[in-house]
Amino acid sequence: MLINRRYLSFILSVFCLLFPLAGTAQQSTCHGTTSNGHLANGVQLPSDGVNFIGYSLIARWAGRTYVHSAVRDIIVASYQSLEAEQPDKVYQYAETGFESGGQFKPHKTHRNGLSVDFMTPVVDAEGRSVHLPTHLLNKFGYSIEFDGNGQYQDKHIDYTAMAAHIVALHREATRRGYDLWRVIFDPTLQPALYDTPYGQYLKQHIRFSTRRSWVRHDEHYHVDFAVPCQ
Repeated sequence: MLINRRYLSFILSVFCLLFPLAGTAQQSTCHGTTSNGHLANGVQLPSDGVNFIGYSLIARWAGRTYVHSAVRDIIVASYQSLEAEQPDKVYQYAETGFESGGQFKPHKTHRNGLSVDFMTPVVDAEGRSVHLPTHLLNKFGYSIEFDGNGQYQDKHIDYTAMAAHIVALHREATRRGYDLWRVIFDPTLQPALYDTPYGQYLKQHIRFSTRRSWVRHDEHYHVDFAVPCQ
């Protein structure tokens, strides 16, 4: 019996060494602001899911997809809710930040784990929900330019999918006691979002930046989450 107990103790010790975080969730702490801050215990977004993917494995390996743990939970939960609400839509996230935050070139923000870029949802010529092409030659999608009608080659902005995603993010954030601070998207394209079934909700709950940013924000929309920081 003594040998068995020692053996069991050995097995438990090995398990704890191999899986030190089993049963615990890493919690992040943000410091400062999105434009002048840093992050402790940043977590990486999943590379993909049932209805979403990241914009680049290269960027993921370079450590450019870390966020605050609360933001990660909000994003993942919003995608899960969209599986039922918009089952035919697919989504794609883009730049987020480094594991410890700090300066994140070429972005002016993304420094404390609360800023996330999402690639604009699109449909193809047949009306199917598809991902924007993201690769080295188009700066992982950031050099794509939509015209005033929301058109790029054979793809058109899927405003319903985008509006549904922003609403899902807001609902999941507020359910957890947080909020969305702002959403940055090209002001000339914003009106089409209000023509979707989610338009009234967006008007009531979402703060869109109405000023044109230093970059256009048409191929992606930038979301800043309102999570308390130190």
